[in-house]
Amino acid sequence: MADAPPSSEKSFLRRLTVITQPVLTRIAHGSAPFITTFALIHLTAPVMANLGGTSLASQVMLLGREYYQTPFGEKYLVLAPLVIHPLSALLKRVLAPKPARRLSSILSVTGYTTAVIVALHFYTHRVAPTDPSPPIYAVGPSELDYEYVKFGLQTWPWRSWLGYLGFTAAVAWHASEGMAIIWNTWLRSYLGGPPGTKRSRTIGAFLGGVLPVATGMFFMWREPLMVFASHADRFRAAFSMSPFYWY
Repeated sequence: MADAPPSSEKSFLRRLTVITQPVLTRIAHGSAPFITTFALIHLTAPVMANLGGTSLASQVMLLGREYYQTPFGEKYLVLAPLVIHPLSALLKRVLAPKPARRLSSILSVTGYTTAVIVALHFYTHRVAPTDPSPPIYAVGPSELDYEYVKFGLQTWPWRSWLGYLGFTAAVAWHASEGMAIIWNTWLRSYLGGPPGTKRSRTIGAFLGGVLPVATGMFFMWREPLMVFASHADRFRAAFSMSPFYWY
């Protein structure tokens, strides 16, 4: 039987836990508003398709890029928080002597699911289309609008609907649960009031997030595809680089 670690080592581990847990909590909570802002801007475009179809969705997306696709904005306001947030939450769980919540909790399941989907979504919609090699030939920003999304919806309907709605549901549900924790931790003592029940937060995530995105996508899906055949081939090649669209 292995010897128990010396008391000095146990003491060091306890001190390390005491120091790291609040720091990691602040990092995870502090990065959340940046991600929430980006998500609201990013999801506003498909929601606006309810009013003006693919054309309006693309226009809103181009406006949103002024925030998150600048040399500074994309690196430090979007990508950095998207990496820091799940990494700090994972480190907090690994280093904690007893995790604050079960791995099967809604917050944990939606959080880790979102991290995987965001990485796949970023690769499919940001990295793959910029491949300069044939047959993609680096689809430019002016060409990469919601016609690209519409092409995916019409070419791979089941996978695209599952991917986009699963992505939206995971983000909205995780955000609603995370905001409740941030409210109770930082704001409740100043502003008072509960953040709502788990049931009300779930309903709010569906009605405020998933449903308007789903109906906006439906309107885009029904529209005719407005791209040249050569562009469609490049779109197909870009989507096919993603593991989600391999088969």
